[in-house]
Amino acid sequence: MSTPPDPARLSPDAVTALAQAHTSPAPCPTCRPYASPGWESFPASQDGAALQPLGALWLPGDDEPTLEEHRPTGVDAWSAEAPISLAYHPYNRCEVWACKACGFPFLRYTEYGGYYIDMRIRELRARLIVKT
Repeated sequence: MSTPPDPARLSPDAVTALAQAHTSPAPCPTCRPYASPGWESFPASQDGAALQPLGALWLPGDDEPTLEEHRPTGVDAWSAEAPISLAYHPYNRCEVWACKACGFPFLRYTEYGGYYIDMRIRELRARLIVKT
């Protein structure tokens, strides 16, 4: 695997390592307002100041990330049990953020609809990461 172009880029292995390094079963009181096991809109009541960016997912040799989704049979892509497949949308366009207080990791991406922009957030859980 080649090296990411700059420190703000995270390889799938680095994202997986960040998820594995944080074993807390729940976010702390500081980041609890952002807690969402499945993709949710970023809480409008929060400004994001409790979170710090760690970097953006970088897939070697993938200049134009796919919009294809990994959807196993019987699992809704937005559910809390939906797998985190870093090679597929929306994960392949994510940024990784962490709580400044406890380090709990989150995935964030911006969904661009026809007439709206929706910032979304999801907890980064190692047990849900799949290699596809």
